[in-house]
Amino acid sequence: MRLTRRRSWLAAVGATAVAAAGLTATVETAAQAATGCQVAYNVTSQWQGGFGANVTITNLGSAVTSWQLTWSFTAGQSISQLWNGSYTQSGAAVTVTSLSYNGSIPTGSSTAFGFNGAWSGSNPVPASFSLNGVPCTGSVTSTSSSATATTSASPSASASPSPSPTGTGSTGSLPNSFTWSSSGVLISPLSDTTHNLISVKDPSVVHYNGRWYVLMSTVNSAGGYSMAQISFTDWSQAATAQPYYLDQTPIGTGYKTAPMVFYFAPQNLWYLTYQTGSNMDYATNPDISNPAGWSAPHAFYSNGMPTIISQNIGTGYWVDSWVICDSANCYLFSADDKGHIYRSASTLAQFPTGFGDGSNTVIAASAANPHDMFEADNVYKVDGSNTYLMIVEAIGTDGHRLFHSWTSTSLTGTWTPLAATQTNPFAAASNVTFTGTPWTNDISSGEAIRSNYDQTVTISPCHLQYLYQGVAPGSTQSYSLLPWRIGLLTQTNSTC
Repeated sequence: MRLTRRRSWLAAVGATAVAAAGLTATVETAAQAATGCQVAYNVTSQWQGGFGANVTITNLGSAVTSWQLTWSFTAGQSISQLWNGSYTQSGAAVTVTSLSYNGSIPTGSSTAFGFNGAWSGSNPVPASFSLNGVPCTGSVTSTSSSATATTSASPSASASPSPSPTGTGSTGSLPNSFTWSSSGVLISPLSDTTHNLISVKDPSVVHYNGRWYVLMSTVNSAGGYSMAQISFTDWSQAATAQPYYLDQTPIGTGYKTAPMVFYFAPQNLWYLTYQTGSNMDYATNPDISNPAGWSAPHAFYSNGMPTIISQNIGTGYWVDSWVICDSANCYLFSADDKGHIYRSASTLAQFPTGFGDGSNTVIAASAANPHDMFEADNVYKVDGSNTYLMIVEAIGTDGHRLFHSWTSTSLTGTWTPLAATQTNPFAAASNVTFTGTPWTNDISSGEAIRSNYDQTVTISPCHLQYLYQGVAPGSTQSYSLLPWRIGLLTQTNSTC
């Protein structure tokens, strides 16, 4: 998402699967769980030799201020990585212990953690659990011990176009090239008496408790940027969903744009990150369904732009904050319109203040041609694998926007080209088909439909979908006055 600057559109020349949707492979155990507690153990994805799981503890007894959950695997499974807790495993016996931020579970409340593990031969769910030494015997809904597609509180939608995958779970891989089909325009500007909009752009999207939430940039008739939030249960309702303008919240007025939204589970808070021109800011909200609940702005960096960025940005612009966390750290990515992607780090426990003055910021990836790695950086964990996917907007030799992609086995690792050229793009007019006349020749800033909504920013490798901004062919206005609209890509060559 570019800073407000007036220039000719053509003068620039010169995000298994994204489980868009919400059918997730789920296995839930009845956990013979316990007087005083109930445990739901859900296998969220499974592949040959490995699996991912979420565990939710509901406290039915007296309030606790710290907890240990114990169980035994029955078929030789082992945990390889765990988040929102610490763990030990001795043979089949597993102990997961709370962290400083999630030890308290009031009566009737729940907490959750997740892990990746290994299996061989079979992967049955544990037969029983104990919380702080007390067997959990509360009733829990059971399903088969084999992964089956079930509707969950994660993304789902039924209308056409629908960001629901047609596959069955996350067993698959990213292809080396992509093809897509596009919806028509799903979201257009809806003005009111104080907001005369000409475009909506830069969508960020999550699905939570049966509703879609889209945070997006808005641009008024004078080229001024702000943000808005809409919500709906079905994509057929997106066009008429009334925006809540975030300049009416404590976020306030002024240049604030390019949102990215996620739920930070360690703090039970929603985060909205965005750019201001001089810093990367965030606001928090305990309830995403209340758009008026966003907090006043806070800056990620104590001294503004990190030194390494100011040393390399030249005539570029500092844009597009993106946060993703693993089990230990959170990383803040950003771009500079000059071929550099930057990465800063904070421990999970210190987030969001742990980025400090940005002195640990590094160039995570770069391109010799700045237009090949321009802006709108997205970074995702690919469900069911040890792969991360980076998607970055590029500008083709014809002046049109497209996306390139890279993969890595670590958020701090080397990024290897996946579909990263104009002839083999991640997404571009050349590999997107439309019903009827294409409404855009530009595939620009947006975000993949995720398979979760938390800080791990995970997508399924199967039947990817990507919410993007496009602009009417032939538009020649300066960048800030272009009539952007929002549509949805659906992958047509999934390997799943």
